[in-house]
Amino acid sequence: MSINTVTRESSDAAVRTQVRPPARRQTWLDALRGVAVLAVLFEHLLDPLFPEVRGAVSPWFDLGQYGVMVFFLVSGYVVPASLERRGSVSGFWIGRLFRLYPLWILAAVIGTGFGLLQVYSLLPSQLSEHPVAGGIAHLTMLQDFLQVVSVVNVFWTLSYEMVFYLLVTALFIVGRHRASTTCALVFAMAAVLVGGVLPAGALSRTLGGELLVLVAAVVLVAGLAAVIGGGHRVRLCGAAVLAVLALVLLGINSRIGAWQSLAIVATMFAGTALYRLDHGQLRRGWVIGLVPVASIAAAVWFGPGWGMSDEQALAFRWSWSTAVAAAWLTFVIGRRLRSYVMPGFLVRLGLLSYSVYLLHPLAVQALRRLVPDAGPVPLPGRITWSVALLAVVVGCAALSYRFVELPAQALGRRLARRQLS
Repeated sequence: MSINTVTRESSDAAVRTQVRPPARRQTWLDALRGVAVLAVLFEHLLDPLFPEVRGAVSPWFDLGQYGVMVFFLVSGYVVPASLERRGSVSGFWIGRLFRLYPLWILAAVIGTGFGLLQVYSLLPSQLSEHPVAGGIAHLTMLQDFLQVVSVVNVFWTLSYEMVFYLLVTALFIVGRHRASTTCALVFAMAAVLVGGVLPAGALSRTLGGELLVLVAAVVLVAGLAAVIGGGHRVRLCGAAVLAVLALVLLGINSRIGAWQSLAIVATMFAGTALYRLDHGQLRRGWVIGLVPVASIAAAVWFGPGWGMSDEQALAFRWSWSTAVAAAWLTFVIGRRLRSYVMPGFLVRLGLLSYSVYLLHPLAVQALRRLVPDAGPVPLPGRITWSVALLAVVVGCAALSYRFVELPAQALGRRLARRQLS
C-alpha cells in the first residue's frame, strides 16, 4: 500500500485515521442480524399462512419494523467504523458496491422475472410502463426516495442504507465523522419538530418522476466521482453535493413520510454513537437514549395519516412504538452479552442474513401460489409449510453466500487494495 496515497486521502478528509487490519468478527452482531432476519421473514409469512396472528398481533407490534430497526442499528454500529478503519473513501465504496450489488442484482432479476411470469402478481405498472426510469432508480438504490416502487418489497431498506452511506461519506470528507451523537440527535429532533410538516413526494410531483430519477442519478454519480477521485477542493464539493442530495430526498421526497425517514436515519447514527461509546470515543452515552424516545414521540405526533381511521392510527402508533422499543432493547441486550458465546444457529443465520433478507420475499411469493388460502389448512400444516420455506430460503441463501457474496467481496477487496497501491 502506498503511504503517500493514505496520507493524501487522510489529509484531504481532515482526519488522521491510521489504516488498521480487519477487526475480529463480532459474533454478537451476527446473532442480532439472525434475530432481525427471522423477525422480517415471519412478518412476511403472516398474511399467507397466519392471518389470525396478523389480526391479533400486528395492531400492537410490527415484527417487520422491529427486524429492520435492529438491522439499522447494526448498520450504524459497523458501517462508519469500516470507513474509518480503511481510511479510504474509495476503498469503502468499492467494498460497499461489491458487498451489496451482486446479490441485489440477482434478486432484482428474479423478482422482475416473477412479475413478468405472474408467479404471484404482475410486475408493478410503474416499472412496466417506465422500465428505464425504474431501472435507473433501482441502480442508485435510492428508489424509495424517488417514489419508485421496489421490484422486491424489501429493497426499500437499502435506500436508507444508501442515504446513510452518503451522509457518512460527506462527514468523513469534512472531518466531522466523530459527531455521531450530534447527528443522531439532530435527525431525531427534526423528526419530532418538523417531520410531520415536510411534504412527502414533493420533488417527484414538482419535477416529474422520470426527470427526478435522471437528475438524482447524475448528481449521485458526479458526487461520488468527486469524493473518490478529485483533489481536496473537489472532494469537499463532492461531499457537499452528496449531503445535499441525501438531505433533500430524505426531507421532502420520502415515500413513507419525513418523520419516519428522519427517525430511521437518527437510529442509524445512534448505532454509530453506541460504537463510539463501546470504544472509548464517547463519554456521555445517556444522551443516545433520546433517539428512541424521539422516534416514538414522532409517531405519536405524526403517525396518523394516509386516510387512516382513528382506530388504525392508534394501532399504527402502538405497532411502531413497541417495535422501536423492542429493537433498542434487543440491541442493548446483545451489547451486554457480547462477551458470551452466541447461539451458533443465530450466528450462522446472521452471516447469511443479507441473502436470506433479499431472497425470502421471492420464496414467499411462490408460497402464495402454492397455498392461495390458508384458511382450510390446519395449524400443523401451516407450521410445516413455514419450516419448509425456512429450509428452502436458508439453503438458497447458503448457496448465494458461497457463490455470489463471498467471491464478490473477495474481488472488491482485491480491487480496493489495487486502487490504493
